[in-house]
Formats: sequence, structure tokens, C-alpha cells
Amino acid sequence: MLKVAMLSKWHVHAEGYANQLLQSGKVEITAVWDEDAGRGSEWAARLNADFEPSLDKLLARNDVEAVICDAATTAHRDVIIKSANAKKHIFTEKALAPTLAECEEIKEAVIRNGVTFVISYPMRGTGIIKFARKMITEGAFGKLSLVRIRNGHNGVSGNWLPAYWFEKKDAAGGAMMDLGCHPMYTLAYLCGKPKRITGMFTAPFGSKVDENAVAVAEFDDGLIGIGETSFITYNSPEMIEIYGSEGTLISTGGDVKFTSSKLSGYVDGWVKPAIPKSNPSPLLQFVDACINGTGSPEGLGIDDALALTELLENAYIGDENNSIVVR
Repeated sequence: MLKVAMLSKWHVHAEGYANQLLQSGKVEITAVWDEDAGRGSEWAARLNADFEPSLDKLLARNDVEAVICDAATTAHRDVIIKSANAKKHIFTEKALAPTLAECEEIKEAVIRNGVTFVISYPMRGTGIIKFARKMITEGAFGKLSLVRIRNGHNGVSGNWLPAYWFEKKDAAGGAMMDLGCHPMYTLAYLCGKPKRITGMFTAPFGSKVDENAVAVAEFDDGLIGIGETSFITYNSPEMIEIYGSEGTLISTGGDVKFTSSKLSGYVDGWVKPAIPKSNPSPLLQFVDACINGTGSPEGLGIDDALALTELLENAYIGDENNSIVVR
């Protein structure tokens, strides 16, 4: 059994992660730390785990081999670096940190201490993205021209996100820093490194942070990537669009259509492709990587974490300064 500590219940996914761990049959949650002692002690009691108000003392425990970081985004640098220096394996909620400079500090600690690191990028392991990446690699799209990914919900307009979610000092941003991570890390996965980027973010419902956000980036060979997100869209399906000189993929809420000139002679027009099975959740991949000593799974490692923050940070700079940020 892998012995795990939960580091904060600040993030809305923390409860779900704890449930996944316990249901896996491979993990014992031994301890909980939380900057909010009342919240943390209540959660620890429900998990039948110890509550430790001192992060340093928790990380010194012999019955903690790995940690799950669900602290506020702006606290990630300090929490994760301490965890790495204590030789604990690390799973973290996205984004890794608000700035690339902070991410570089985290990377140095992770590499120096040789710990397994996994970031929560569930969209990368979905069958649709696995299929799209394979078709890109095999040239079925020809020369890519545009990749657009949208992920939105009504957390603000439907009034179901917690009020603290809109405190920039903790969350580091709004819709783009949270839900927008999914389209942005997927753009990095499919498109590579950006050459220039900008963002346009608004808050029609009056939150302290962005509620409605679009980022546009140029990648190599003239490829344009668009990442869209929102906290104010009702019943909004996940959208994935990939356009190239030889092929097109359109996915709406998981309903995938694909066409490619490479299929001529076999198929005429649009097809519903056979989509591969999705990977296990990043959290369960982390558990197996820790138990088996196999290191970070493909697409979920420390450099992948830096690639997302590079896009996010520069998109926010572009919005705030009404500018295009050139790498």
C-alpha cells in the first residue's frame, strides 16, 4: 500500500481525489495538512487519518511516501518544493504555479531530489486526444493550420462555485487559470511550443477574476491554436477542432467526426473513427508510477507542467497589457 498525505482541501477536486485513492485499493491515506485547521481536521477525521497542522512535521513522517497537493495555486511553489526536499513523490492539481519562474524553481527541486512528479492533465489521456495526436504524428491532417479547444461551464452564472474561487491572491486567476488549463495544456500537447500569444478575458457577471476567456497562440509553421473557456456558459459541450491541409477533426461533446484525403480510396467524406480507450486518471497513473518506480507517465511530467504555465502566464500578460507576447 502506498502511504499518502493529502495537502489541503482548498481545491474543489480534493474530495474526489481522496475518494479515488481509497477506492483504488492501493493507497492508505495516513495524514492531512491544511492551512485551514478547522477544514483540515474535519476532513482528516472523515478519512480516518491524522491531522497535522505543521506541514514540516507532516513531511517528516515516515508513513508518508507521497503527497497530493490541492493547496491554493499561489501556494504551490512553497508546498511542492518542501515536499520534494522531503523526498516525497508529488501529485499536483493544475496549474503548477502562476509564473514560469516559480515553475522553474519547482522543477529544480523535483529533479534534484529524484521524486516522481505528476500533474493532473486528464484531457491528455482521453481517447479523442490520443487519436488526434496519432493522426497528427502520422500526417493524416497534412499541414496543420488551426487547433481550437473549448471547455466551459456555468460555475459563476449558475452560482455553484465557492466564493473563495474568485480570490486572485489564492487562485491566481479565474476561468482561464482553472478550467482553461484543459484546452491550454492540450494545445501544448498537440501543437508544441508557442511563438507568440495573447489573451482576451472578461467578467460580465462582475467577478474579481476572468469569467470568460480566449487565448490565441501562434506555433511553428503558421499553426494557430485557440483555447477557450468560460464560467458563464450553460450546458456547453467540450469542443475540439483540428484543421489541416489534408484532414479535419471535429468533436462536439465526445461525438467525433474525421475526414482526411489520406483515406481516399477507402472512405469518401466524413467517418466516425474508432477511438482508443482512455488512459486511467492521472491520479491512478501516479499511484502506479510510485508503486512500480516507473517515473512520470508520458505527458504528465514536470516539463509538461511548465509548458502550461508558459501559455497561461503570457495569455494573462497579453490581456492585461493589450499586447501580443513574443517568446
